[in-house]
Amino acid sequence: MDNFALFTLTSLLFILTPGPGNILSIARGLSQGSTAAVVSSVASGLGIQLHVLLASLGLTTLLFASNLAFTVVKAAGAIYLIWLGYKAIRSDSLISFARVDQARLGKVFVSGFLTAGLSPKVGMFMLAFIPQFISEGSSNAALEMALLGTWFSCLTVLVFSLMGCGAHLVSNWLKSRPLVVRLMNIGAGSMLVGAGVGLTMTER
Repeated sequence: MDNFALFTLTSLLFILTPGPGNILSIARGLSQGSTAAVVSSVASGLGIQLHVLLASLGLTTLLFASNLAFTVVKAAGAIYLIWLGYKAIRSDSLISFARVDQARLGKVFVSGFLTAGLSPKVGMFMLAFIPQFISEGSSNAALEMALLGTWFSCLTVLVFSLMGCGAHLVSNWLKSRPLVVRLMNIGAGSMLVGAGVGLTMTER
């Protein structure tokens, strides 16, 4: 239980660190409400769960062993993040209170899932972080890794949802301040572009 508590605390610290996933959840909460924030958060959690499954089955190791496969996934993730950030900066599409500009929930889900699912950094994190908390002499390390990874995904959904729903509480204040919304789109978009550029520099 001490090991599990330490894993939970450390996971929460990582999840709270600003990144593309929680930026999306907060943005959806601000502009579209709690439902969109939760949908984005669940999508991020499922994207992470995909990496958990691949890591538990040993497929992530195979991915990193192939230079071509790693480069393709890295490039796809980087391009997608940069595109999301560019759209937010150019057209204020990430945080918008205009009904016609709001993304449908299906699109909200896809963007949240792809942001996590296409990031090899998430897979690298799973391989580097979770094994440190597997019990010494475990008879089924893969299962234990899968369980810990699933718990990490659940914590991600919970924290991102709380952040997104919390952001929704200040949405009414922002509606009458278009300049603040514009600056927030530029800031969030710049962070997404920065994350995409950083992803291109990731090495196997």
